[in-house]
Amino acid sequence: MQRQMLDFFLGAVSPAGFAGYFDQLLRLEPSWRVLLIKGGPGCGKSTLMRRIAQAFFLKGEQVERIHCSSDPDSLDGVICPKQRFAIVDATAPHVLEPRVPVAAQEVVSLYDYLDRDSLQSSRDEISLLFDRCSLLQERAARYVTAAAGLITDSARIGLASANLPAAQTFAQKLASRRLPATSRPPQEQIRLLSANTPNGRTIYRSTVDLLADTVLVLEDEEGAVSKAMMQTLRQAALARGQRFYTCYCPLAPCDKIDHLLFPNLSLAIVTSNSWHPFAAKNSRVIHCRRFCQKELLANYRHRLSFNRKTANCLLEQASDLQRQAKQLHDQLEVYYKTAADFAAIDQLTSRLLQDLSKEEKA
Repeated sequence: MQRQMLDFFLGAVSPAGFAGYFDQLLRLEPSWRVLLIKGGPGCGKSTLMRRIAQAFFLKGEQVERIHCSSDPDSLDGVICPKQRFAIVDATAPHVLEPRVPVAAQEVVSLYDYLDRDSLQSSRDEISLLFDRCSLLQERAARYVTAAAGLITDSARIGLASANLPAAQTFAQKLASRRLPATSRPPQEQIRLLSANTPNGRTIYRSTVDLLADTVLVLEDEEGAVSKAMMQTLRQAALARGQRFYTCYCPLAPCDKIDHLLFPNLSLAIVTSNSWHPFAAKNSRVIHCRRFCQKELLANYRHRLSFNRKTANCLLEQASDLQRQAKQLHDQLEVYYKTAADFAAIDQLTSRLLQDLSKEEKA
């Protein structure tokens, strides 16, 4: 496994509010060490994790940076598969508690490095900022829900025109050519490659470039055909004992697979549409409309166009609300930064790095 810095999300604003996959880190094999970091906004969680990510990367490791969808410049976690180590922000909206305390998961608290009197003297202002931030995130989720409804309507039109058995047969043949069977149990990891953020729709295409020399692009504006094909490919990958990442759609986080990444095969199978267009070197484009009745889709072209444009406007409004929430969060960070003992937090980070270095040598 070569040195790589991969970028993912593990959660995002969805039609159901915040949807995340952070709890899968509590179900890793017992040999993994997982640190659950607790602390207020701006008190150094992301900086601590960034230092750990850089330390592993400089040692030649593959490192996954888990970004915060509310602020992609901040980290929600770091995963180092070779060292079987993960550290994750375990505070809201992705609260985590140890499933196997100390033996497998440990809590690292930064609350101990905060000046209680300083924060309590501004309790009313801080509470108000938290409340206003939550309300803005809830409003953003409603816009995302409305956009997802329109995208779902387009998917239903696509489904009515689709020859799904033909698409699934094509996917099965694709799997037989591209996904060799192994004698190992399958290893599936759930990630998000994209999310609606304060910066607009953000997608980490660089992760695909790092993991795959061959990219198969399912071009599918409506999404119904690619959904069926991805489900077929995922089932084949599980049956054939592959190790892979499943990247769900943030607008349908429990239902629709957007991308499948196979590092061992240097292969990526991705979905391309208006929301996350994909253009990659060494890519082969599979036009999913080949499995649709084009005449039927043509009858709905005005409705499909309306859905696409309106959903785009709604997602832009969601991003604007997320930007407003981030501005309030930045104000919260000022209070916590003032109250934080960063010298002590730096010492804690150094101790963690020393412990990890000892474990690596052992």
